[in-house]
Amino acid sequence: MWQQIVESFIIPGELTLSLFTAIITALALSFFIALVYRNTHRGLNYEPAFLTTLVLIAPIVALVMFFIRGDLVLSLGLIGSLAIIRFRTPIKDTRDMVYLFWVIVVGLGCGTENWSLALLATILIAIIVFLLFAFEYGRPRHSDFVLVVSGRGERLTAETAGMIKKYSTRSRIRSQDLIDSDWEIVYELRFTLEQEKKAEEFIRRVKNLPGVEKVSLLAPQLALPM
Repeated sequence: MWQQIVESFIIPGELTLSLFTAIITALALSFFIALVYRNTHRGLNYEPAFLTTLVLIAPIVALVMFFIRGDLVLSLGLIGSLAIIRFRTPIKDTRDMVYLFWVIVVGLGCGTENWSLALLATILIAIIVFLLFAFEYGRPRHSDFVLVVSGRGERLTAETAGMIKKYSTRSRIRSQDLIDSDWEIVYELRFTLEQEKKAEEFIRRVKNLPGVEKVSLLAPQLALPM
């Protein structure tokens, strides 16, 4: 009896080598994917903990594939366990979901011993990602801003409207507030990439207008575009 128990813990050498190779390969490829993510990410929602997630998912998926090994019962059990789990962490950037799917596929490839295909696919996808990053694919040609101008006494004139029109491609008044001699006007502006470079000059000129006490230029975007 004890001999059978001991033998049940003995793993064949060939299976051990395959498992070790799959996990190491998945770990190396997922680490490379995490580096690609770190060097191509743009935005304000960057989370360093997400890199650890990317690195660990692929070897875990590879290990799961080794446990299944064509076993229908284990496959159904895995589907049931995944159906119970509820992921409460929201994904703020849709590109993060792409990277998650990428490392999962790599884990599936390594777990089924398709190491060369997983390596080749990872390299090709990384090249595509770097090309999209280099050419700034998907980045808008303009940016929307909110200009808040407040002051006392003399209000803004048509000259100010002409200045705003000169420095932006589109502008409109969102709101106006007037309390005694104090006033505040909120504009919605649209800048091209070239006009955005002159934003500091634009703010300075508006600030120098008669009656203006404070000027604020706000970018309402939650994340910077790619």
